[in-house]
Amino acid sequence: MKNRLLWILLTFATATQAAAPESSAPPLLVPHQQYSQAAKLGAMILTRSHYKTMPLDDAMSEKIFDNYFKALDPDKLFFVQADIDQFASARTMLDDAISNESLDTPYAIFNAYQQRAVERLTYARELLKQDFEFEQNESYQYERSKEAWPKSDEEMRDVWRKRVKNDWLLLKLAGKDDKSIRDRLDKRYDHSLSLIFKNKSEDVFQLFMNAYAMSIDPHTNYLGPRALDDFNISMKLSLVGIGATLQLRDEYTTIRELVPGGPAARSGKLNIGDRIVGVGQGENSIPTEVIGWRINDVVALIRGAKDTVVLLDVLPADAGTDGEHKVITLVRDKVSLEQQAAKKDIIKIQKGDAIRQIGVITLPTFYQDFAARNNGEKEFKSATRDVSRLLGELKKDKVDSVLIDLRNNGGGSLNEAIELTGLFIGKGPVVLQRNSAGEVRVESDNNPALAWDGPLGVLINRGSASASEIFAAAIQDYGRGLIIGEPSFGKGTVQTLINLDQLAHNKEPAFGELKMTIAQFFRINGGTTQLRGVTPDISLPGIADMENFGESSFDNALPWVQIKAVDFKPEGNLTELLPLLQIRHEARVAKDKDFQYLLEDIAEVKDRRKKNLFSLNEAERRKERDRREARLKLRKASSDTDKGEQSTKIAVEDTTIVKNTVLQDDGLLANERDLGADLAAEKAQKDAKDVLLDEAVHILGDKVDLLKIDTKLAARVLPDSATTTNQNQKRE
Repeated sequence: MKNRLLWILLTFATATQAAAPESSAPPLLVPHQQYSQAAKLGAMILTRSHYKTMPLDDAMSEKIFDNYFKALDPDKLFFVQADIDQFASARTMLDDAISNESLDTPYAIFNAYQQRAVERLTYARELLKQDFEFEQNESYQYERSKEAWPKSDEEMRDVWRKRVKNDWLLLKLAGKDDKSIRDRLDKRYDHSLSLIFKNKSEDVFQLFMNAYAMSIDPHTNYLGPRALDDFNISMKLSLVGIGATLQLRDEYTTIRELVPGGPAARSGKLNIGDRIVGVGQGENSIPTEVIGWRINDVVALIRGAKDTVVLLDVLPADAGTDGEHKVITLVRDKVSLEQQAAKKDIIKIQKGDAIRQIGVITLPTFYQDFAARNNGEKEFKSATRDVSRLLGELKKDKVDSVLIDLRNNGGGSLNEAIELTGLFIGKGPVVLQRNSAGEVRVESDNNPALAWDGPLGVLINRGSASASEIFAAAIQDYGRGLIIGEPSFGKGTVQTLINLDQLAHNKEPAFGELKMTIAQFFRINGGTTQLRGVTPDISLPGIADMENFGESSFDNALPWVQIKAVDFKPEGNLTELLPLLQIRHEARVAKDKDFQYLLEDIAEVKDRRKKNLFSLNEAERRKERDRREARLKLRKASSDTDKGEQSTKIAVEDTTIVKNTVLQDDGLLANERDLGADLAAEKAQKDAKDVLLDEAVHILGDKVDLLKIDTKLAARVLPDSATTTNQNQKRE
């Protein structure tokens, strides 16, 4: 087997050198012994303790094989069918590679991938030496994940010819001349080539282990030491470093944002756009040059222990590449990522003669500092703590209703989902967990105190998953509040972290951790969000690709099942109220120009997604662009004539894709745009009118009005809290 793989690699290298004599081959990556050991230990855990126990056998090997190639080349842009066939003998041998602690095969596959990537990108650069004609009626298929592997190199070259031609045409339509287009694309493809040469052995192992873990279920993952650090940071919303958001731009690590209160911002010595060209450890250290480094490798050098010194060699934003550098020393400190924490806003709306105030709490994730909580720290970072504080502030502001915005909240801590639900229902069951033995455990909130007992709504979309779904489902089952938006993601499984280094008694982190599915959660009514998600009470449109995004898009997702409901006392029953709210909602959006514009844009995105083709005929593309621009001008003209109405900016959250893909496309990638213009566009997006949030707020305003007008309806809808609710609603 090893001899055959060596022959395959030599074949790939020869083919690459023949096709691209100007490019050197990337270095061959080999597995470290620790990775082979970690893979075997991880397999032992996965085959014995996973919720969906599956043996590591030939059948599993085939799944790993397919997932590995899919992870390497998701859009079928590098391998051809003959390449896959050359590795066919490995299809049933990856289980043996793991069990025997010999990862030569997956590394051989990765090295072959690198060779093919170099060949394709080198060919793309060669294509730039010619001129393109855009009069032919041909098209480029941009989404290729479900296509078959190209049958030959000739077919693959045609795919790349069309890809490069489309990249060229996009820049041409944006007003760029041939020379600037050629320079920009050559730089782009050269950058992609350089990334191939920066791959490391740990990257291969991370990719391969995830191909194995995710072959069992979509939410079982392997986290190497660096990935684990990032996960922990996202959960506790803090890190030890300098407090700067970095981005790779033209091979330079560039400062994109300074975190308020962080060491970098406090120093006053660093500015947006400054480029970090070297990093040293200690005040008098010699900095290591980091030009061209991967961003995560630079970040690893900058982070470190609290109260230690990091030295930065910086090229100022306004200096040329040969400009004068400045050397800055900063003391690393704990940096709180408050921009990712819960935040509140109050939106005032007119309802008849009354002004209603709706408090909106946006929660990006269900975060919790696990380590601080386990250590007994009283003030540990927690989503529930933050939301409780914000609710107290909204109470003082005498808001009429509260909306919890969970759009694109992918989940987080299960405990936080339970405790957050308790802020609105008091004491009671929240979610059921069933383990692999079939044992069902009721997870309840045991705190009877309510942080908010007034009208409530929850805004969700397809990106709302896991803990978000637990919270939304419980609020819906209790009849406690309205669920508004799109059907959610559909993730109904529970994961835990398994520290492989602890199991192996390693003194230093080397093996990483497994994020492994150990249970399935169920609603208190016995149903589950698995596959189906949470169905909103009032539906709003969304841009999500329901076929390719969500639990139902995974071919190995757990099935939907139902178990016995648990006893619980509903807080209310909104069934009688929903038709009245739906009527008002439909009447309002029919007259709302912004909402109708949003529907038009969503329809166009979905139509384009369905066609999955870009015309490569310049005249046809210009007609498409002119139609869009004319439509935008009509919208603006209509807005300008409607005095008192807000400008026709589309929603921030779900329509960002619409704005960037349909309404305007400058042909540039994110790191190719001018940083100042990029930040200004990002700010404009944040400041733009959020059409979906606006409508959700109006729906809650309708709910307040209906319950205030009809006290008998209020008593039927919210029998236990009608008095309190009516008192809350006596605010004009």
